[in-house]
Amino acid sequence: MGAQSAGPLVVGVDSSTQSTKTLVVDAATGVVVARGQAPHTVSGGDGKESDPAQWWRALGEALRQCGAAARQATALSVAGQQHGLVTLDAAGAPVRPALLWNDVRPAPQSARLIEELGGAKAWAERVGSVPAPAFTVAKWAWLRANEPAAAAATRAVRLPHDYLTERLTGEAVTDRGDASGTGWWASSTESYDTAILDHVGLDPAALARVALPGEAAGTVRADDLPLPRGALVAAGTGDNMAAALGLGLRPGQPVLSLGTSGTVYAVSGRRPVDPSGTVAGFADARGDWLPLACTLNCTLAVDRIAALLGRDREAVEPGGEAVVLPFLDGERTPNLPGASGLVHGLRHDTTAGQLLQAAYDGAVFALLKALDQVLDGDAADDTPLLLIGGGAQGRAWRETVRRLSGRPVAVPDAQELVALGAAAQAAGLLLGEDPAAVARRWETARGARYAARERDAAAWERLAGTLADGDALLRR
Repeated sequence: MGAQSAGPLVVGVDSSTQSTKTLVVDAATGVVVARGQAPHTVSGGDGKESDPAQWWRALGEALRQCGAAARQATALSVAGQQHGLVTLDAAGAPVRPALLWNDVRPAPQSARLIEELGGAKAWAERVGSVPAPAFTVAKWAWLRANEPAAAAATRAVRLPHDYLTERLTGEAVTDRGDASGTGWWASSTESYDTAILDHVGLDPAALARVALPGEAAGTVRADDLPLPRGALVAAGTGDNMAAALGLGLRPGQPVLSLGTSGTVYAVSGRRPVDPSGTVAGFADARGDWLPLACTLNCTLAVDRIAALLGRDREAVEPGGEAVVLPFLDGERTPNLPGASGLVHGLRHDTTAGQLLQAAYDGAVFALLKALDQVLDGDAADDTPLLLIGGGAQGRAWRETVRRLSGRPVAVPDAQELVALGAAAQAAGLLLGEDPAAVARRWETARGARYAARERDAAAWERLAGTLADGDALLRR
């Protein structure tokens, strides 16, 4: 147990690729009174898959670690990794392991869907996004093409957070934020697109109902978790939407998240439409929009290069002209699912520390290049960039962002922002408040501030030139 509670307790859940994290939070003050975490297993090979049943077991274990606080909660919300394809049979059991967001096997289906339904511009205008291989619609098309028996046995399709919410409540409910990452929820109409569903052979009745912002999914009915029966359950949302809630974001505040993947996003009052496919036109969890760009290769890729060089991740050195594009697992932004890493510009005097710094530069460059399109002029150049995720605690990451962005940087003290955002959503439901306003009252964005540095234009130009010149090689 942590600090004593002054108000009702709520639970925020972050069901991510690697683990389930739970926070029990005082709804009045934002004080975290208990926390838990349990790992997930991801199978490798050609794809990235997980058994959804383990997410449920991990949720139970993480809640048990919270002790008596979890049993006193009055409301709960689940945030989950976006895009994952969970297929359920007539009994509600998983047909096969879930295909995770970072499974790039559906790249051919993604390209085919874009072509068959009018091209990238038509998709962007209709759905809000051009469906990358990560999107659920491409994963469902892959399953039908490669495992037709599994597709035929499927009676319900859920996103990861929907699966957990349904097991908690018995109700098939999702939210507009997570639904906007499927490729079959149209931002232009804020509803499922029946023409797209018909094209990919999926019955709309197989999908969860999309709750309105602020609407409850139901109440806790599950008996095998240390939660009080009857506690309110919010609709939940995707992990990026929850992090935006956790920060209490206002429109035009840019965020750069450094985790296994890297993301850049900002809340916007305008519906995003990007025919290039760089910016995903997601909805947020409140009624606004969350234009976002995501890269596959971030902290894990740079850590791998540090290991190959035999150096600590912080052991970077300035100087040199080497360029590293650390696309070790293919890439989503830019859309190069078949790419591998590229090293260019080595000299006899290039040091290992300079090469490691170049890997940081390559990862940050991809994110900042996308951020310019995400913001689309909505934020002034001196607006602080909120740096979150595990990498935000690293000096090398922070200083690379400062050097290549030219912006001031703020690093919030609050940890586990996805779970914290889910907790804010639960508190908002319980108290009848805007969850982002709840998070602002909790002062979740408070933390260290770093002044802007002059942008390293030479490094930026080297990276841009190498990406352009190496395009054919990267597409192999």
